[in-house]
Amino acid sequence: MGGSISGGTLSKLSFPRPDGVAPGNGYSHVVTGPGQWVAIAGQVALDGDGNFVGIGDAGAQAEQVFANLDASLKAAGATFEDVVKLNFYVTDMAYLPAIRAVRDRYLPGAKPAGTAVQVVALFSPDALLEIDAYAIV
Repeated sequence: MGGSISGGTLSKLSFPRPDGVAPGNGYSHVVTGPGQWVAIAGQVALDGDGNFVGIGDAGAQAEQVFANLDASLKAAGATFEDVVKLNFYVTDMAYLPAIRAVRDRYLPGAKPAGTAVQVVALFSPDALLEIDAYAIV
């Protein structure tokens, strides 16, 4: 497969569908492309002053997490169109619909490869989710 349309522009990333693998529901199994590898550490719902945003509210925390991911990508000269992999760590799988709703605003086109894992706890009891990202620019 060649590049795909994502966000109205031709992306340099390719999303090949592996034979014999069921389609992903809201993610791609494989994302590839040329360029420099960028790794973004797990982001939580801390604002620029280190204060938690949205305590007890997964949707509000997801808003802050994706804002932090966006700022981190920009610092690397990247955008969400360059993201090839997202890892979601959640303390309750019931939070995924709220998180995906925010994700879909930041990534309206083809979805990167993804993993969602329920964890017993994150670094703080106030953290409901953490997301890290990999991009190619």
